[in-house]
Amino acid sequence: MTDLFSALDMGDLSLGHRVIMAPLTRMRAAAPQYAPTDMMVEYYRQRASAGGLIITEATHVSQSGRGAPDTPGIYTAEQEDAWRKVAEAIHAKGGLGVMQLWHMGRLSHPSYQPDGGAPFAPSAVRADVDVVLPDRRRVPCPTPREIETGDIPRLVDAYVAAARRAISAGFDGVEIHAANGYLLEQFLQSRSNRRTDDYGGSIEARCRLVVEITQAVANAVGASRVGIRLTPYGIANDSGEDDPFPLYAHLIGELDKLGLAYLHLIEPRASGAGQKDVDHQGVPSAARLYRPIWNGALIAAGNFNGDSAQAMVAEGAADAIAFGRFFISNPDLPERLRLGADLTPYDRPTFYTPGAEGYIDYPRLGAT
Repeated sequence: MTDLFSALDMGDLSLGHRVIMAPLTRMRAAAPQYAPTDMMVEYYRQRASAGGLIITEATHVSQSGRGAPDTPGIYTAEQEDAWRKVAEAIHAKGGLGVMQLWHMGRLSHPSYQPDGGAPFAPSAVRADVDVVLPDRRRVPCPTPREIETGDIPRLVDAYVAAARRAISAGFDGVEIHAANGYLLEQFLQSRSNRRTDDYGGSIEARCRLVVEITQAVANAVGASRVGIRLTPYGIANDSGEDDPFPLYAHLIGELDKLGLAYLHLIEPRASGAGQKDVDHQGVPSAARLYRPIWNGALIAAGNFNGDSAQAMVAEGAADAIAFGRFFISNPDLPERLRLGADLTPYDRPTFYTPGAEGYIDYPRLGAT
């Protein structure tokens, strides 16, 4: 029986255990550079463990990809230098780091855009959610502009450049964020993609951009250092597909051909967990549904505890389990799970606040 604390190779990533820190937006980057701070370095250092994999918070591939306050980027030399300190802190504890690459697409606002104009998306379809402005006021998302076909190669280039910067900064790999209603998922789903060119319409066409970006990033930094995150049954940020299985079965089948390090799936029971505590019942398991299509390493995420994570790995439905909220409040989460120790509860009101409270002040086991 495979154990949660056994070793695992995912492409070039050699893990000592299978408890992974999920990507977690925390809004603590320094404006106006939007680069990691010393406090962020400490946050990641605290959560690193020997052989443990940390996937960083979602990190913008370009200025146009921004749409939330104090979230970091990886599109300038200054950001790259700051992220290098994070990678060094993770490695100093014997851990591995993967940077998640992010573009928010229509979930943005002119105040974030370099030209002050509308954000771009696959189609001019407004998301029925609020956007948080740089001053942290909430306003309705604006109607985006449709990205022109001729501009898509520049978008692909932005992902490639960001991936190269991440590797140059010392990260062991990158994860492409194609989940939770952000730009790449906007291209995938029919409710947000109304295009009539090669990037819209059929399932194959809606998947085209995600596959092209993943292939380009894999060519640039090596497929064995690239992962991708998907939410096939997600409903976050006004996303969702009426019948997700055909779409994601095709996409995962195409991605499987690329020899990636891993596929990262969010379980549908956790959709919306970034905004509130949820545990949807009577929903399918994404990992179990798509495992037969995917031949590489598979990470599952979403409302797991120690027992359910161990059961999922032992069953073979997933190779590793990513934990989010409990990694916020338990910097030594892998050790606590190994020992069966109690978990410190998290404090949701401090998830996105700017200070150290609820960020680097959670205790380790035995601390007073």
